[in-house]
Amino acid sequence: MVALHLNGNDLTLDDLAQVVHERRPVLLEPTARAAVDKARAVVDDLVHGDRLAYAITTGVGKLSDVRISADQARELQINLVRSHAVGVGEPLSEAESRAMMLLRANSLAKGLSGVRAVVIDTLCEMLNRGVHPVIPSQGSVGASGDLAPLAHQALVLIGEGEAVYQGKRMTGAEAMKSAGIASITLEAKEAISLINGTQAMLAVGTLALLAAETLADSADVIGSISLDTLQGTDVAFDERIHKARPHPGQLLVAANLRRMMEGSQLRERHRDCKRVQDAYSLRCMPQVHGAIRDTLAHARSVFEIEVNSAVDNPLVFAAAKKVGAPQPKMGETVTGDILSGGNFHGQPLAFALDFLAIALTALAGISERRIERLVNPALSEGLPAFLAPTAGLNSGFMMPQVTAAALVSENKVLAHPASADSITTSGNKEDYVSMGMTAALKLKRVLANTTSVLAIEALAAAQAVDILAPLKPSKRAQAAVKEIRAVSAMMDHDRSLAPDFVKVADVIAAGKLAAAMR
Repeated sequence: MVALHLNGNDLTLDDLAQVVHERRPVLLEPTARAAVDKARAVVDDLVHGDRLAYAITTGVGKLSDVRISADQARELQINLVRSHAVGVGEPLSEAESRAMMLLRANSLAKGLSGVRAVVIDTLCEMLNRGVHPVIPSQGSVGASGDLAPLAHQALVLIGEGEAVYQGKRMTGAEAMKSAGIASITLEAKEAISLINGTQAMLAVGTLALLAAETLADSADVIGSISLDTLQGTDVAFDERIHKARPHPGQLLVAANLRRMMEGSQLRERHRDCKRVQDAYSLRCMPQVHGAIRDTLAHARSVFEIEVNSAVDNPLVFAAAKKVGAPQPKMGETVTGDILSGGNFHGQPLAFALDFLAIALTALAGISERRIERLVNPALSEGLPAFLAPTAGLNSGFMMPQVTAAALVSENKVLAHPASADSITTSGNKEDYVSMGMTAALKLKRVLANTTSVLAIEALAAAQAVDILAPLKPSKRAQAAVKEIRAVSAMMDHDRSLAPDFVKVADVIAAGKLAAAMR
């Protein structure tokens, strides 16, 4: 693939997915390299002049009043990385580790952090050659950035910590040597620029968002099949209704549902029935699924801004170059300002991450209500009890609905916003924190639960389609059922469906059901 050139300004979420999942190579853009060098010259000038600047010639956090001399700069860098690498818990996935490295490299490439270009080049080489730092997932309060996770990432750059290379977990030094990448010695300002930022919560959240967007498409497909087998009507999806309340997501979902039901024999069999309205879990899919989509769109807009932001502290602003003036030569003094602020604070992301978890909780919740309608003989419009052949002798989908109910109830607990909390750290210097990483980790669990609930509904809907044969749903619905049946046969007698849930969840995550709509 053509290499992606990083400049800190135009990285897209699609670019991120290509680097993370398809191993697209990355490089520092030449014009960005010039900006990086210019900002670095400002830092070098400050250090050589022994002037005061946070985290460059001082300690950090509560220790920012402690002065650090120029000859202690290198020692400070290594101490900062080591002392902040205190994470615990299950390591982030390889995909999340890759996303973190890419996001950190892109932020530094913006040329406002004051690091040397070799720091960015090394992160790029780690991505390109598959050196993936082992990053414990817990230990960030999401305020001075994701300090602990980013410190574990930074350890590998300096030849310490742990990494996974070619499927094997080893020391960071072994991984870098095996990949042919030189470890680096950090200079003044570089440690704080590597560990100060929002890239851990952003990496986890962005990958969850991309997966959630696929779930939203899949839910429209699965929900339409459930509705059709329950003798639901598509009248509630008439475009005129939704133009009267034109939320973008609502309009899109209504159009998707109309498309999914086009040409359905199941729909035609009861077009003139006397029932006027369906239950909310069927009739209100445009309003509920649509609001979920609008929430995903909001989160995407927040993440797209953050992806191309400078989020460490302090930031370096080199003086603007006069028109026609040459670039500064190596070692030449470059004037500028080094400003201490708070762009590392994760509050914008924490809110979006919590909102995503709430939205996905609703997606699982309405799906479980459709499962209940498919299996409950009092609600299922003529389908056999629990979709079971010879109900009584067989229990059919009685227990899958219970599993879905358990996952939905767990989601309700996890949907409690982490961003509503704060806890004081660093000797009361960092006295209001975002808890953004907690929000991201909860979101991962909600995403997994919601995927499983949709897998259960997909299996139940496919079972109902097969029961109603020879009548057929629309061609698009048939394509979706075919994908389900490729990994899970119709239940003609009781068996454990647990392996089938996993297989169908993988089909959903791969976008194969969503593709049926197109």
